[in-house]
Amino acid sequence: MSHGAATSSSSAPKRGVIGVRARAALAATVIVAVALALGSAALVLLLQRSLSMSVEASVQDRVEEVVAALEAMPAATDSDALTRSLGSIAQTASRQGTVVQILAADGDVAGQSAEIEGEAALGRPVDPLDGIVWADARLPVDEEDAYRVARAGFAAPTGIYTVIVAQSLESVGESTAAVLPLLGIGYPILVLVVAASTYWLVGRSLRPVEAIRATVAAIGGRQLTERVPVPAAKDEIARLASTMNEMLARLESAQLSQRRFVADASHELRSPIATIKAMGETVVAHPDGALSATAAHAFVEEASRMERLVNGLLLLARADERGLSGERHDVDLDDLLAAERDRVRSTTSLTVESRIEAVRVSGSRSQLAQAIRNLVDNAVRHAHRSVALSVRAGDDAAIVEIGDDGEGIPAADRERVFDRFVRLDESRARDEGGTGLGLAIVTEIVRAHGGSVEVVDSRSGAQLRVTLPRRPA
Repeated sequence: MSHGAATSSSSAPKRGVIGVRARAALAATVIVAVALALGSAALVLLLQRSLSMSVEASVQDRVEEVVAALEAMPAATDSDALTRSLGSIAQTASRQGTVVQILAADGDVAGQSAEIEGEAALGRPVDPLDGIVWADARLPVDEEDAYRVARAGFAAPTGIYTVIVAQSLESVGESTAAVLPLLGIGYPILVLVVAASTYWLVGRSLRPVEAIRATVAAIGGRQLTERVPVPAAKDEIARLASTMNEMLARLESAQLSQRRFVADASHELRSPIATIKAMGETVVAHPDGALSATAAHAFVEEASRMERLVNGLLLLARADERGLSGERHDVDLDDLLAAERDRVRSTTSLTVESRIEAVRVSGSRSQLAQAIRNLVDNAVRHAHRSVALSVRAGDDAAIVEIGDDGEGIPAADRERVFDRFVRLDESRARDEGGTGLGLAIVTEIVRAHGGSVEVVDSRSGAQLRVTLPRRPA
């Protein structure tokens, strides 16, 4: 029970993990919320600034109006008339929420609005050269609201005066207060709309991804022929689906190759195992008898063949898993070719033609020796009367060529001969001890050394060429 519980818990999705859809919606909502908050704050500040500038413009207009009236007064005006005129000017320039006060050069109030009648001076006199001096203040007429106050000195024909104009900032506060509730209502609504829209749009965009996931999850080890649906839109999801299909195609190809490899290996092992089993049964049936020399020789041949096959399978499996590796040393290819030439001459009746130059490469001596031996054995197996061995140095590569005067390799089979368990002459190759892995092993070894192997044109028979990166002697 505990094992089953552990298995189910490990396969279940972890709780508390937010999906891509929710994360995208959350991220978009946070970004929009922050942007809206900053935008709302900027809007309020800009509104306040705009209204304040409007108040300043209105105050400046009143100042200019009073100054123009003072300029129009004649210089010979008597004191009583001057007092009446200054009071009239202040009253005329006043507006609702705006008060005007005119100070004489000594700071005494010369005229002012009715709202501040009897009040002391709202500020000190200002030198005409100072221009307009601005300030925010609270006035005795309304201590709850702030006022924007401007003071400007002016030299009139009747004397030097300071004009003080103050306008209430109540309209600025009221307008700002009217906007804040609208922002307070609209802000959360807009954030919720963005969150819901993003969640829906991301979910809609991820539907093809979910379809891909469901299809891949449903594909089993025996259903690699299936493919995921590719959306019509040429976007990232379509490219993902195409990539998944390419991966499935590679997996299908690898699975087919693996099955074919296992089937071919089983087929190749069946014959030597059957022979060895039959001989073993004979020994068991006749414990006192002795195997004939022919039977013993056949027993050894089949065991050797099975050993070569198993060793070849192991080498190819190792190459498939992590590639062939080994210590790299300087290897003289001419020595390897010379050894194979002498071996063929001493063990066969074939004529061996050789053209060997001193060529050195870097690699595993044992692996390169095996590759050359496999090539030579292949040539000996298919030759009628002679084989040809050569090695020479190219500009930046060592070139090894092994040829025979046999039937040759058809152009259509020049690529296929390097596949595993491929025999162009099935019965002859098996009878002569071939495993069908020789050229496949050559391909893996040469590839591990950064080279290439190919079938090249020949006047008679087959000729295989190996090209390896050259190391100077």
